[in-house]
Amino acid sequence: MSNLNKVLLVGRLGRDPELRYTTDGTPVASFTMATSERYKDRSGVRQERTEWHNIVAWRKLAEIAGEYLRKGSLVYIEGRIQSREYDGKDGIKRRVYEIVASDMKMFPTGQGQVQNQGYSQEERKSFGSSRSQNEDDFVPEDDVPM
Repeated sequence: MSNLNKVLLVGRLGRDPELRYTTDGTPVASFTMATSERYKDRSGVRQERTEWHNIVAWRKLAEIAGEYLRKGSLVYIEGRIQSREYDGKDGIKRRVYEIVASDMKMFPTGQGQVQNQGYSQEERKSFGSSRSQNEDDFVPEDDVPM
C-alpha cells in the first residue's frame, strides 16, 4: 500500500499573501488560512474552534495567489503537509508545519465580483500543474515562519 499525504481545506485568509522570489527567480507565496468548526458542547452551547494553517504556493499558483487573494478571501486549497526546520534569531532550532498548495479555487467575494475573473479557463486549469520541483529551496528570511 502506498502512503498518502493530501490536505483539502476551505477557509479564509488571515492576511494578504506575501509574494517573493527565490534566488533563481521562482515565485513563492505564503499566507495564513483559518478553518473553523462549529459544534454544540455537552450542555448544548454552540462553540467554534478555529485552526490556523500556514500555506505555501509555488510558481504560477504563487503568482495567482499574490494577484487575486486578499485577507478575508474564501478559498479552497489542496496540497500536502510538509515540515521544515529553521534556526530562530535566538539560535533555537524550530520546526514549522506548512501546507504546500498544489491546487486552489477561489470563491466569490460577496461584493458582486468573482475573485477568479481576470484570467482564462485555461489559466485556471493550470493551477494543478504549478507544482515545484525545488520547493525545498525556500529559506525563511527571519525568525517568523510565515
